[in-house]
Amino acid sequence: MAFSPTDLVRGLRDFRPATVPVVMIAIAAAGIFAFLAIADEMAEGEIDAFDTALLLALRNPADSSDPIGPSWLEETALEITALGGYPLIVLTLAAVIGFLLMTRRPGPAFYAFLSVSGGTIVSQLLKSFYDRPRPDLVAHLDTIHTASFPSGHAMMSTVVYLTLAALIVRIVESSAARAYVLVVAVLVSAAVGASRVYLGVHWPSDVAAGWAMGVAWASLSWLAVSVLRRRAGRSG
Repeated sequence: MAFSPTDLVRGLRDFRPATVPVVMIAIAAAGIFAFLAIADEMAEGEIDAFDTALLLALRNPADSSDPIGPSWLEETALEITALGGYPLIVLTLAAVIGFLLMTRRPGPAFYAFLSVSGGTIVSQLLKSFYDRPRPDLVAHLDTIHTASFPSGHAMMSTVVYLTLAALIVRIVESSAARAYVLVVAVLVSAAVGASRVYLGVHWPSDVAAGWAMGVAWASLSWLAVSVLRRRAGRSG
Protein backbone atom coordinates (compact mmCIF):
# COMPACT_ATOMS: atom_id res chain seq x y z
CA MET A 1 0.00 0.00 0.00
CA ALA A 2 1.39 3.44 -0.96
CA PHE A 3 2.22 5.73 1.97
CA SER A 4 2.72 9.43 1.24
CA PRO A 5 4.25 12.07 3.58
CA THR A 6 0.85 13.69 4.10
CA ASP A 7 -0.48 10.42 5.52
CA LEU A 8 1.69 11.05 8.59
CA VAL A 9 -0.56 13.86 9.73
CA ARG A 10 -4.03 12.76 8.69
CA GLY A 11 -6.33 12.79 11.73
CA LEU A 12 -4.61 15.77 13.39
CA ARG A 13 -6.36 19.08 13.89
CA ASP A 14 -4.91 22.20 12.30
CA PHE A 15 -4.09 25.52 13.96
CA ARG A 16 -3.84 28.98 12.41
CA PRO A 17 -1.68 28.34 9.35
CA ALA A 18 -0.18 31.82 9.25
CA THR A 19 1.11 31.95 12.83
CA VAL A 20 2.20 28.45 13.82
CA PRO A 21 5.07 28.06 11.30
CA VAL A 22 6.47 31.49 12.19
CA VAL A 23 6.35 30.76 15.92
CA MET A 24 7.88 27.31 15.54
CA ILE A 25 10.70 28.61 13.32
CA ALA A 26 11.43 31.36 15.86
CA ILE A 27 11.51 28.92 18.78
CA ALA A 28 13.66 26.42 16.88
CA ALA A 29 16.10 29.15 15.85
CA ALA A 30 16.28 30.43 19.43
CA GLY A 31 16.94 26.91 20.72
CA ILE A 32 19.71 26.27 18.21
CA PHE A 33 21.27 29.67 18.90
CA ALA A 34 21.20 29.02 22.66
CA PHE A 35 22.76 25.59 22.18
CA LEU A 36 25.58 26.94 20.02
CA ALA A 37 26.22 29.78 22.45
CA ILE A 38 26.48 27.38 25.38
CA ALA A 39 28.69 25.03 23.36
CA ASP A 40 31.00 27.91 22.48
CA GLU A 41 31.24 29.02 26.12
CA MET A 42 31.88 25.43 27.17
CA ALA A 43 34.63 24.92 24.58
CA GLU A 44 36.42 28.09 25.67
CA GLY A 45 36.09 27.25 29.37
CA GLU A 46 34.23 30.48 30.08
CA ILE A 47 31.33 28.69 31.75
CA ASP A 48 33.46 26.48 34.02
CA ALA A 49 33.18 28.78 37.05
CA PHE A 50 29.39 28.83 36.84
CA ASP A 51 29.21 25.05 36.36
CA THR A 52 31.49 24.40 39.32
CA ALA A 53 29.75 26.84 41.66
CA LEU A 54 26.26 25.48 40.97
CA LEU A 55 27.34 21.84 41.14
CA LEU A 56 29.08 22.34 44.50
CA ALA A 57 26.17 24.40 45.83
CA LEU A 58 24.05 21.24 45.65
CA ARG A 59 26.48 19.23 47.83
CA ASN A 60 27.37 19.18 51.51
CA PRO A 61 30.47 21.42 51.89
CA ALA A 62 32.00 18.87 54.27
CA ASP A 63 31.28 15.87 52.01
CA SER A 64 30.98 16.25 48.25
CA SER A 65 29.44 12.79 47.98
CA ASP A 66 26.44 13.94 50.02
CA PRO A 67 23.81 16.01 48.16
CA ILE A 68 21.98 18.69 50.13
CA GLY A 69 18.55 17.88 51.46
CA PRO A 70 16.98 14.85 53.15
CA SER A 71 17.63 11.30 51.98
CA TRP A 72 14.21 11.04 50.35
CA LEU A 73 15.12 13.89 48.02
CA GLU A 74 17.96 11.84 46.55
CA GLU A 75 15.60 8.90 46.04
CA THR A 76 13.08 11.21 44.40
CA ALA A 77 15.74 12.61 42.07
CA LEU A 78 16.69 9.08 41.00
CA GLU A 79 13.07 8.28 40.22
CA ILE A 80 12.53 11.54 38.34
CA THR A 81 15.71 11.16 36.30
CA ALA A 82 14.44 7.78 35.10
CA LEU A 83 11.73 9.65 33.17
CA GLY A 84 14.46 10.79 30.78
CA GLY A 85 16.11 7.39 30.46
CA TYR A 86 15.63 5.27 27.37
CA PRO A 87 13.64 2.44 29.07
CA LEU A 88 10.84 4.79 30.17
CA ILE A 89 11.08 6.86 27.01
CA VAL A 90 10.54 3.74 24.92
CA LEU A 91 7.61 2.66 27.13
CA THR A 92 6.02 6.12 26.97
CA LEU A 93 6.45 6.33 23.22
CA ALA A 94 5.03 2.83 22.79
CA ALA A 95 2.00 3.73 24.93
CA VAL A 96 1.27 6.88 22.91
CA ILE A 97 1.81 5.10 19.60
CA GLY A 98 -0.55 2.38 20.81
CA PHE A 99 -3.17 5.01 21.62
CA LEU A 100 -2.80 6.60 18.19
CA LEU A 101 -3.13 3.23 16.50
CA MET A 102 -6.17 2.33 18.60
CA THR A 103 -7.83 5.58 17.52
CA ARG A 104 -7.00 4.86 13.88
CA ARG A 105 -4.22 7.39 13.44
CA PRO A 106 -1.39 5.28 11.99
CA GLY A 107 0.23 8.27 10.29
CA PRO A 108 0.72 10.32 13.48
CA ALA A 109 1.90 7.16 15.26
CA PHE A 110 4.58 6.63 12.63
CA TYR A 111 5.44 10.33 12.77
CA ALA A 112 5.93 10.18 16.55
CA PHE A 113 8.29 7.26 16.10
CA LEU A 114 10.31 9.05 13.44
CA SER A 115 10.50 12.28 15.44
CA VAL A 116 11.74 10.64 18.64
CA SER A 117 14.12 8.35 16.76
CA GLY A 118 15.56 11.35 14.94
CA GLY A 119 16.04 13.20 18.23
CA THR A 120 17.87 10.20 19.66
CA ILE A 121 20.27 10.12 16.72
CA VAL A 122 20.95 13.86 17.01
CA SER A 123 21.61 13.53 20.75
CA GLN A 124 24.12 10.73 20.26
CA LEU A 125 25.88 12.54 17.41
CA LEU A 126 26.26 15.69 19.50
CA LYS A 127 27.64 13.72 22.44
CA SER A 128 30.19 12.04 20.20
CA PHE A 129 31.19 15.34 18.59
CA TYR A 130 31.76 17.32 21.79
CA ASP A 131 32.92 14.34 23.90
CA ARG A 132 32.94 16.32 27.16
CA PRO A 133 34.00 14.39 30.29
CA ARG A 134 31.53 13.97 33.12
CA PRO A 135 31.91 16.12 36.26
CA ASP A 136 34.71 14.88 38.53
CA LEU A 137 34.14 17.27 41.43
CA VAL A 138 31.41 15.24 43.11
CA ALA A 139 30.38 11.62 43.38
CA HIS A 140 28.02 10.35 40.70
CA LEU A 141 24.74 9.16 42.20
CA ASP A 142 23.50 7.53 39.00
CA THR A 143 24.97 5.16 36.44
CA ILE A 144 26.51 6.84 33.38
CA HIS A 145 27.71 5.40 30.08
CA THR A 146 28.18 8.26 27.62
CA ALA A 147 29.82 11.68 27.27
CA SER A 148 28.47 14.66 29.19
CA PHE A 149 27.55 17.34 26.61
CA PRO A 150 24.71 17.80 25.95
CA SER A 151 22.68 15.99 28.59
CA GLY A 152 20.89 13.15 26.84
CA HIS A 153 18.29 12.93 29.59
CA ALA A 154 17.51 16.66 29.38
CA MET A 155 17.42 16.69 25.60
CA MET A 156 15.46 13.49 25.09
CA SER A 157 12.90 14.19 27.81
CA THR A 158 12.30 17.58 26.15
CA VAL A 159 12.13 16.03 22.68
CA VAL A 160 9.85 13.18 23.68
CA TYR A 161 7.40 14.94 25.98
CA LEU A 162 7.09 18.12 23.90
CA THR A 163 6.78 16.15 20.66
CA LEU A 164 4.11 13.90 22.11
CA ALA A 165 2.37 16.92 23.63
CA ALA A 166 2.35 18.58 20.22
CA LEU A 167 0.57 15.55 18.80
CA ILE A 168 -1.91 15.31 21.67
CA VAL A 169 -2.93 18.98 21.53
CA ARG A 170 -3.84 18.45 17.88
CA ILE A 171 -6.24 15.69 18.89
CA VAL A 172 -8.07 17.21 21.87
CA GLU A 173 -10.53 20.09 21.44
CA SER A 174 -10.38 21.69 24.88
CA SER A 175 -8.00 24.65 25.21
CA ALA A 176 -7.59 23.86 28.90
CA ALA A 177 -6.59 20.29 28.06
CA ARG A 178 -4.06 21.54 25.51
CA ALA A 179 -2.52 23.93 28.02
CA TYR A 180 -2.41 21.19 30.65
CA VAL A 181 -0.58 18.79 28.33
CA LEU A 182 2.01 21.40 27.35
CA VAL A 183 2.60 22.50 30.95
CA VAL A 184 3.07 18.92 32.12
CA ALA A 185 5.53 18.26 29.29
CA VAL A 186 7.57 21.34 30.20
CA LEU A 187 7.58 20.56 33.93
CA VAL A 188 8.64 16.96 33.41
CA SER A 189 11.47 18.01 31.09
CA ALA A 190 12.63 20.65 33.58
CA ALA A 191 12.53 18.22 36.49
CA VAL A 192 14.52 15.58 34.61
CA GLY A 193 17.23 18.06 33.68
CA ALA A 194 17.48 19.44 37.21
CA SER A 195 17.79 15.92 38.61
CA ARG A 196 20.87 15.29 36.44
CA VAL A 197 22.73 18.18 38.06
CA TYR A 198 21.53 17.25 41.55
CA LEU A 199 22.80 13.69 41.06
CA GLY A 200 26.20 15.02 39.96
CA VAL A 201 26.26 13.30 36.58
CA HIS A 202 26.06 16.48 34.48
CA TRP A 203 27.40 20.00 34.50
CA PRO A 204 24.59 22.60 34.56
CA SER A 205 25.64 23.76 31.07
CA ASP A 206 25.14 20.20 29.78
CA VAL A 207 21.54 20.31 30.93
CA ALA A 208 20.92 23.82 29.59
CA ALA A 209 22.28 22.77 26.19
CA GLY A 210 20.13 19.63 26.25
CA TRP A 211 17.02 21.67 26.97
CA ALA A 212 17.87 24.13 24.19
CA MET A 213 18.41 21.49 21.53
CA GLY A 214 15.42 19.50 22.74
CA VAL A 215 13.16 22.53 22.36
CA ALA A 216 14.63 23.19 18.92
CA TRP A 217 14.02 19.63 17.74
CA ALA A 218 10.49 19.49 19.16
CA SER A 219 9.70 22.81 17.47
CA LEU A 220 11.04 21.58 14.15
CA SER A 221 8.90 18.46 14.56
CA TRP A 222 5.84 20.59 15.24
CA LEU A 223 6.69 22.73 12.22
CA ALA A 224 6.90 19.64 10.04
CA VAL A 225 3.46 18.55 11.27
CA SER A 226 2.02 21.98 10.44
CA VAL A 227 3.47 21.98 6.94
CA LEU A 228 2.39 18.43 6.17
CA ARG A 229 -1.04 19.06 7.70
CA ARG A 230 -1.56 21.97 5.30
CA ARG A 231 -0.50 19.79 2.37
CA ALA A 232 -2.88 17.07 3.51
CA GLY A 233 -5.70 19.62 3.71
CA ARG A 234 -5.02 20.86 0.21
CA SER A 235 -4.75 17.37 -1.29
CA GLY A 236 -7.71 16.05 0.67
